[in-house]
Amino acid sequence: MNNSAYSGLPSAILAIAQREAQGILDDVAGVAAVVIATVDGFDVASVVRNGLDATRIAALASSIAAIGEVVSGEAKLGRNKSVTVDTDNGVAAIYSVHRNDVGLVINVVASGDAIIAQVNYRTAAAARALAAA
Repeated sequence: MNNSAYSGLPSAILAIAQREAQGILDDVAGVAAVVIATVDGFDVASVVRNGLDATRIAALASSIAAIGEVVSGEAKLGRNKSVTVDTDNGVAAIYSVHRNDVGLVINVVASGDAIIAQVNYRTAAAARALAAA
């Protein structure tokens, strides 16, 4: 669980972020980490297993989301929703959360045993909940 020092969001939003992070970890088999961060890489809420570093994941996820935004803009595809990094041993799913006050990024790291459709479905639901809050 994260005890983030980030205070740029109202406490209600921070609570929703923590609840959604924990929900993804609990709901989807194979998930090793869920990190919700600002678009500039500050960890807002996280839950991790296996000693993964939430601070580093937050920084990297924001960079990947930014690249996705540039690619989608250059290709005239509209606003970026997500980027998936599929590897030999698992997947990282990075979802953008478009809010009026601050942009957020949800990064989910999962093992190769995870079902990517479940990762995407649950993470997209968390992104919608955070965007609407």
